[in-house]
Amino acid sequence: MDTPSARQIAAAQSAPEATDAQGRRLTLRRLTALDKLRLFKAAGPELARNQSWLGMALLAASVAAIDDIPVPQPASEGQIEAMVARLGDDGIDAVGRALAPETPPLDASAAKN
Repeated sequence: MDTPSARQIAAAQSAPEATDAQGRRLTLRRLTALDKLRLFKAAGPELARNQSWLGMALLAASVAAIDDIPVPQPASEGQIEAMVARLGDDGIDAVGRALAPETPPLDASAAKN
């Protein structure tokens, strides 16, 4: 049976993970359109237009757990900043690498065309 609980359990079991340079295991979630909309609202109109700030906020909001301890999705500017501070450079880098789309290697012959 495909219940909401069953879908949540399946999503949690298939969640991507990353390990940062400090050895913390970060369980990640793929943000839905609604998650992103809520993050824009939490950021406010000014910060939602700041691509650098918003990019880091999206990475921080993608963390569902640190070392198997659940992390709530940030719902305010202060919570977003607290999550970025908690992750630090090591955590943000690990999340970015884990969520980055795979890019095929550049073929030198294709670059000549």
